[in-house]
Amino acid sequence: MELLKTLADYLTERSLKLTTAESCTSGLIASMLGDCEGCGAWLECGFVTYSPEAKTALLGVHPETIRQHGLTSIAVAVEMAEGALRKSGTHIAIANTGVAGPDAAEDGTPPGTVCLAWACSNGTAMRSYSETRQFSGDRNTVRKSAARYAIERTLFYHRLWQQEHAKS
Repeated sequence: MELLKTLADYLTERSLKLTTAESCTSGLIASMLGDCEGCGAWLECGFVTYSPEAKTALLGVHPETIRQHGLTSIAVAVEMAEGALRKSGTHIAIANTGVAGPDAAEDGTPPGTVCLAWACSNGTAMRSYSETRQFSGDRNTVRKSAARYAIERTLFYHRLWQQEHAKS
């Protein structure tokens, strides 16, 4: 995937480190990034946190956020990304939580719904970005589509963060 090379070059040239915090993609984002030769220079670690307990213990997601917004929510995805950034000390975190399917979640969230978040930091300032997307297909197609999309948007959000940070 040409996009992986572009991302790898971008991260390498800027000496940036990246981490992932994944739920419904089960580590696919980190795995796809790991397909890139030389990824050890910029891929720091990946968290796979399916359960609410794991999201809380490993990433610092607040139980109240989960209760108030549900597991598949922008609020949880953002806390996952920010928690991964804090725990890893990296510059960029990619996170997701969602319903891969085949069935809807207990709260009625339809299959294919994925909340994604990207957090960026320079060690002093942090900013998060998020999106909710609806992917179609069977369970594994949704997971792969969500992982690819998360990678695709990483450069966009990091560049946006740099522009915003330069203005402040």
